[in-house]
Amino acid sequence: MHHSLFTPLQLGAVTLQHRIVMPPLTRMRAGPSNVPTAMTAEYYGQRASEGGLIITEGTQVSASGQGYPDTPGIHTAAQIEGWRAVTSAVHARGGRIFLQLYHCGRISHSSIQPLVAPSAIAAAGDHLTASWTRVPFETPRALTLSEIDGVVEQFHIAARNALAAEFDGVEVHGANGYLIEQFLTSRSNRRTDRYGGSIENRARFLVEVVAAVIAAVGENRVGVRLSPFGTFNDVGDDEPLALYQYAVSALVPLTPTYLHLIEPRVHAATQDETIQAAIPSVTDLFRPQWPGVMIAAGGYAANTAAAVVAAGGADAIGFGRAFVANPDLVERIRQGLPLNLWHRPTFYGGDARGYTYYPRHDAVAAAVPA
Repeated sequence: MHHSLFTPLQLGAVTLQHRIVMPPLTRMRAGPSNVPTAMTAEYYGQRASEGGLIITEGTQVSASGQGYPDTPGIHTAAQIEGWRAVTSAVHARGGRIFLQLYHCGRISHSSIQPLVAPSAIAAAGDHLTASWTRVPFETPRALTLSEIDGVVEQFHIAARNALAAEFDGVEVHGANGYLIEQFLTSRSNRRTDRYGGSIENRARFLVEVVAAVIAAVGENRVGVRLSPFGTFNDVGDDEPLALYQYAVSALVPLTPTYLHLIEPRVHAATQDETIQAAIPSVTDLFRPQWPGVMIAAGGYAANTAAAVVAAGGADAIGFGRAFVANPDLVERIRQGLPLNLWHRPTFYGGDARGYTYYPRHDAVAAAVPA
């Protein structure tokens, strides 16, 4: 069956009117106590469309999951209330919104909280402190077995909190080098217990988290995001194809609503760039394995997205930077209108500039970010 970007799609408990998805985009603009602000609600409300799916920025499941300054949480009553204003703004425009749940693990700093990870291995590179200075990554402490159980429970509670904030569902962030992917890849996981060693053991934490989240809110309200072949935040695996084929197969029986895959081409090159260049699209690699809805993201334009959906390679496509700069991206794609260009220096932190100030195509003498 030939689908376009504007063919409706059943996504578990919700019906989408089109297949243009706003994927998770960290913006670091939460207010005091990591509570979403009125500006957050305005930003997401601007980007909502009738029957369109928004997935929020990564939101820590607990205080100990925080990795960056001014990222929102979903573990206090005030945070739930702040998010409720966001979901209300999106629903008022006929949109659907899922909350992305994450724990950053070792991608944090001691000025924010003590670092934990599968193993006591520091990530290469540098990171932001609570006061926005750049410093080298510190070495995390390896989680104990009982602490791992505790983090799984944090995801379970956070998913329930998301429903209390009236989200339509949640997405488990298993990508981009945060705690779940730190467990998955051999570069960051040297454990010798049931969470380390074999691919099956390294995937155990992912499977347990997804199962716990499904137990909290139901499989028809849960998505999972993975970044196969990813090297962001210094993860990486000796056998990435085998790892991710196993991880995807292990998720199939849990029947989450969708699998959201980041295209390898948008990642920094691995040490062997010849392999990186030869990696096929995630839609080619994993679509045959996945019976449910698949969302792909990373480097898509309107024409390439339409082609992938028409060919059945993915059911919906995430557009990140284009959504940052175009609150009315869906309408612009529908009408073939030119897009605003994004302003990279205002991606992380700051105020309304580069956040809520991007004009719609039909704006009269709109304020353009400087």
